[in-house]
Amino acid sequence: MTYKATLKVHFDTEWTPSYGGSGIYDDETLPEEHYTFEIPCQDLNAVQLFRFFGNVARVMGHCDISIMKGACALAFNDMRSQEEMRKVAEEYEMTMDEDLKGKFEDWKKAEEDWARLKKGPMGTVVSYEVENEEEVE
Repeated sequence: MTYKATLKVHFDTEWTPSYGGSGIYDDETLPEEHYTFEIPCQDLNAVQLFRFFGNVARVMGHCDISIMKGACALAFNDMRSQEEMRKVAEEYEMTMDEDLKGKFEDWKKAEEDWARLKKGPMGTVVSYEVENEEEVE
């Protein structure tokens, strides 16, 4: 048995001047536009599907930033569970607002540890520049 599936999106637009025909955009705007997007989708994954809809959104006049915002709004909103949003955030190495304080505390502790490790005996600071100069000579 063979499975075949096709996804088709059809977008039509018409421009009708609102002030009787001598508007500022009349010479720049096409009176009609018709777009049809068609892709085979029997083996389409979610990333490919969103890339397809991103192309459709661009034709409709959306910029890349608004398309990315739309995707983020779909993934990160009050209708999603924290667990689902956290999985996506971890996959893309993003930090959720709720985790910022913990990350800051970890960074602060790492900085304190590094400062402690840089101190030599009796609280003196080890200078790497002096060591490197000696190696060069």
